[in-house]
Amino acid sequence: MKKFTLLVAVLMMVAFAGVGCKKKQPPPPPVPAQGAPGQPGMPGAPHGETGAPPVEKKIVVPDDVKAGWKAVKVEVEFKEKKSKKAFTIPLNSEFKVPDSDLTLKVGNFLPHFSMTGDQITSNSNNPENPAAQLEVFQGGKEIFHGWLFSKYPAVHPLTHDKYGVALLEGVKK
Repeated sequence: MKKFTLLVAVLMMVAFAGVGCKKKQPPPPPVPAQGAPGQPGMPGAPHGETGAPPVEKKIVVPDDVKAGWKAVKVEVEFKEKKSKKAFTIPLNSEFKVPDSDLTLKVGNFLPHFSMTGDQITSNSNNPENPAAQLEVFQGGKEIFHGWLFSKYPAVHPLTHDKYGVALLEGVKK
């Protein structure tokens, strides 16, 4: 019953994501067997709680992934100025966005993001489903904590009046 409820929730999210978009979007990411990114109650999901405490997932970065990637390229959208600017940020570091009150804290990068019931990892070192763990602070207050996906930016984006943040790609060593 729990898996059925989970499947219905994921399918509803995919359906609602497609309704609001007018321009052609890539198909939604494949749904892992026991969960999907952006699901309510999951770590990194900016959506509300489901009533149950979120399941803490262990993040496992394979050695070949650690050895192969050094940074991510992130695009910051300045909505009021109607402009965008790309920045290359080293993994596991903080970056103060120039001319703004934003600070980006980049964690892990997984080129082939995969999530199971108890773990988040990369299935390979190929950029099949690139994702970066990111925290966004505005004026010192956290406004986003989760995963951004370069191929599926609408899975669970930062929602903010003034700013947008998107993962462009990983940067190899």
